[in-house]
Amino acid sequence: MSSMPDWLRLASYAGGSEGLEKTRLKLGFIPLTDCAPLVIALEKGLFRKYGLDVVLSRQVSWANIRDRVVAGALDGAHMLAAMPIATTLGLGEVKKPIITALSLDLNGNAITVSRELYRRMREADPEAAAERPLTARALAEVIAADRAVGRKIMNFAMVFPFSTHNYLLRYWLAAAGLMPDRDVHLQVIPPPYMVEGLRCGHIVGYCVGEPWNELAVAEGIGRSLITDYEIWNNHPEKVFGVSLEWAERYPNTHKAVLMALLEAAEWIDRPENRMEVVEILCREEYLNAAPDIVKMSMLGSFRYDCDDPPIALPDFNVFHRYAATFPWPSHAVWFLTQMYRWGQLNEALNIRQVAEQVYRPDLYREAARELGLAFPLTGYKSEGLHQESHTLDEATAPLLLGPDRFCDGRAFDPADPVGYLAGFETHSLDVSLVNLARLNP
Repeated sequence: MSSMPDWLRLASYAGGSEGLEKTRLKLGFIPLTDCAPLVIALEKGLFRKYGLDVVLSRQVSWANIRDRVVAGALDGAHMLAAMPIATTLGLGEVKKPIITALSLDLNGNAITVSRELYRRMREADPEAAAERPLTARALAEVIAADRAVGRKIMNFAMVFPFSTHNYLLRYWLAAAGLMPDRDVHLQVIPPPYMVEGLRCGHIVGYCVGEPWNELAVAEGIGRSLITDYEIWNNHPEKVFGVSLEWAERYPNTHKAVLMALLEAAEWIDRPENRMEVVEILCREEYLNAAPDIVKMSMLGSFRYDCDDPPIALPDFNVFHRYAATFPWPSHAVWFLTQMYRWGQLNEALNIRQVAEQVYRPDLYREAARELGLAFPLTGYKSEGLHQESHTLDEATAPLLLGPDRFCDGRAFDPADPVGYLAGFETHSLDVSLVNLARLNP
């Protein structure tokens, strides 16, 4: 992408609103740091650059986001990466084809527990509680002790059933031999209410995005155990989603939105711009949060406990590098395996077909080509094989990708989703793998 100043780039675009089917848009977001591409595209005039008059609408929950996009009250929105898949398949309460042609970010979440629970973990197994990355082994010992005396199982929260938060929290628990839904109770709480839920004791822990982990740490009521980056390096987190009907009705408008968001993501990932991103996000209409909290993760650091100094975690929030904006159908395949693994999906489907229906790199490539950005020529890549950054040559120009390890050392081959599923001992499968294999040879 050009390094020319924003005002000059704005002035140099002559497309305006000519050819756009719709220019006035309402886009939804949840108050999390990874809504940044939408916010920056608005605040830096990038939507306007492409002829769009955009209003950002802050929503209270992911269910609201889904329902309002389905109903047409929002033109598009900041979405959980698995939400378009679930809504397309009718998992949950609503069924309507939703697509994504752009990933908004990688990583950005953490698992945080009450300081009292962490104290119990440390007492139960000091060695396990001191690990980094932290496994759930010490938590498993606390749960076993509770079960032995007949205590009620613990309540943990995540933001939505069809979310990276749910799947990675379950992945982390299961890697230590814990069975979600049996050993802990998982419930949905919207992100802005997580800290209060922890404070009042309604829950003992949660998985959520920023700034809601660092806020609990700063207030001395929570201890962050592990970041999602440490569970799966550089996993997809949020996407920009629209209904298929909307995308087909307004193709030029859709491409204009994608181009604005692509430019915003590139601008956000420049280190010299990150503090300005923090200052904008903290405004009342967006996160309504203190800059000292938001800047922690956005500037490449993370603090696990109020008594500990921050540590460097430069890839906690990734918006552009590592081909972060590309909507990999292989990522959609992974989400589908988790829907099967935890019993959310019980119908045998052609997994690749569903992935390619929802994740649309063809539309991404149109926007990226017009901007002169390099992009992958494949939609599929394995995960869990790289401990370091590596180069993808199957692209219009070589692209640097980040590490992609899982915390349990497993590898994921998108060409063999059924074999991947069969490798998990801890699961709630509600489908015949034989039937699934017939549709996914």
